[in-house]
Amino acid sequence: MLTKSIPSLFTVGNLFLGVLSIILAFSGEHGIAAVLVIVAMLLDGLDGRVARALNAQSEFGKELDSLSDVISFGVAPAFIMYVVAFNDPSVISPAFAWIVTAIFPICGALRLARFNVVAGTPGYFIGLPIPAAGGVLCTLALFVNEINVYVLLVSTIMLSYLMVSTVKYPNFKKAGIPKAAIWITPVIVAVAVLIAIKWPESISKMIFVPLLLYALYGLKKNVDGFFIRLRRKNKRRGVDDSNSVKSDV
Repeated sequence: MLTKSIPSLFTVGNLFLGVLSIILAFSGEHGIAAVLVIVAMLLDGLDGRVARALNAQSEFGKELDSLSDVISFGVAPAFIMYVVAFNDPSVISPAFAWIVTAIFPICGALRLARFNVVAGTPGYFIGLPIPAAGGVLCTLALFVNEINVYVLLVSTIMLSYLMVSTVKYPNFKKAGIPKAAIWITPVIVAVAVLIAIKWPESISKMIFVPLLLYALYGLKKNVDGFFIRLRRKNKRRGVDDSNSVKSDV
């Protein structure tokens, strides 16, 4: 029974860090708040792998994971961004800032609900996974002094859209953990926490780069798909025009 509960402990840890991140962001500790979201991503990546290694997968664990993800990767990153960049009425209308902030966790919840009920493509996620979107958003907030606030607004909206889009993203969750190596996972988490506490903003900004590239991959696929559809449409139109000319002759 205890063995079956181990994956849920990782998920609860993910949720705990998400709530703590919100509290720290409210207290002005934005760097540490972003780091906690990153560590929560690590726990989120481990819970499913540990569950598969222990053969402890369950519907309860799946639902708990989704509920935790909404807080840790939806609400927490959106709140960090709001506190850091959107909370200035002289720059952004408060109502608009509230709407953009709310859209992000709403789209994240929709993305998770779809993931739970719609069969995906093997090896791919449909839409940007909420942990990746949350990771990009909370680390992006740390660049508030280097990036224009309106760029941050557009980025938040784009990340929200990518979560509910039908763009395919590579799924790395199938990479499992050998059962004999499960004991080392708490050590990995502890080391990650220690490193994050020592260099909070530096680690977050380093993580930002691969997360951003992963998110941009979807944008590229979206743009490529648009031009492919446009070429096909023009090609069909050209064929139809040619047939129309032949019939007139």
